[in-house]
Amino acid sequence: MKLLLKTFAIASAMALTAAPSFAQERITYKSAKTASSYYQMGVQIAEAMRTGTDGAVVVTVEESQGSVQNVMEVRARGADYVFTTPPALVGLAQGGKAMFEGKGDPSFDNIRALFPIPSLTMHFVVSTDSGIEKFEDMAGKNILLGSGSFGAREGEKYLSLFGLEGKVELADSELSNAVSALKNGQIDGFVTAGSYPAPNVIEAAASTGVRVLSLSEEQVAQTKRTPLTIPAGTYAGQEADVATTSLPVVAYTTTAMSDDTAYLLTKTFWDQKSELGSAAAWWNAISPDMIANITTAVHPGALRYYEEVGAPISDAHK
Repeated sequence: MKLLLKTFAIASAMALTAAPSFAQERITYKSAKTASSYYQMGVQIAEAMRTGTDGAVVVTVEESQGSVQNVMEVRARGADYVFTTPPALVGLAQGGKAMFEGKGDPSFDNIRALFPIPSLTMHFVVSTDSGIEKFEDMAGKNILLGSGSFGAREGEKYLSLFGLEGKVELADSELSNAVSALKNGQIDGFVTAGSYPAPNVIEAAASTGVRVLSLSEEQVAQTKRTPLTIPAGTYAGQEADVATTSLPVVAYTTTAMSDDTAYLLTKTFWDQKSELGSAAAWWNAISPDMIANITTAVHPGALRYYEEVGAPISDAHK
């Protein structure tokens, strides 16, 4: 991994000398609710684009109510539109399936990927006092799932998959109360999904002894989600890697965007990634390997950049 990142960075620097000149580009970046970490990421990307292009790219970050809305807005947006969503939703939109059934539109076929951003990462966080060391130990314990979020739905699904449905006492509270409830002994653990390191998990680990549970290889396979490893030392007291699952998230645009603009955005993102990581640790989880999480076509401009730097791309991306 380190060698791949080093090679990628060197190739990226070489590509810089061959980059074409650009007039100022104005981009609208549709992310998430203002209170979310993904909105904050959008603000960080906007700053990275401004810095990395000496002001040649100006990004305006727009609040969104969610990934489905981001995809749906493709129908009315133009060449300046960049948005974030899990790759799976793009596939559903292009196939007119699930939440897009009866809402299909030819514009969905023009969606193209630019670059990966931090994944939604499942965290099963328990207090060390609870005695929970593995997933099945949650039987008979009080666990907070929250409600309405991806993490809550996914957590509930995992309890069912792993034989714990009806065996866990579910706390009737919002996820925003999780850290204080854990610290006060009102709950034994909570489930949250967010890019790692997740702020609420950092807070919990700093204020009380916690353990982030690992899933077995078999359990990860059962979820049919993308495997992800949270490296040892990510959270206070975490001495070993944590095997968990994730929902990849990617920045997209459409074929209405010019190849040169897509090239510039993609190159600038990767050129600025180390600076992004210095400002916010969740960017350090991004690597060229995560391009493999993109399951639909990559924008030709972004593809040109990836080919120049020798990034791991597949025929499905072309």
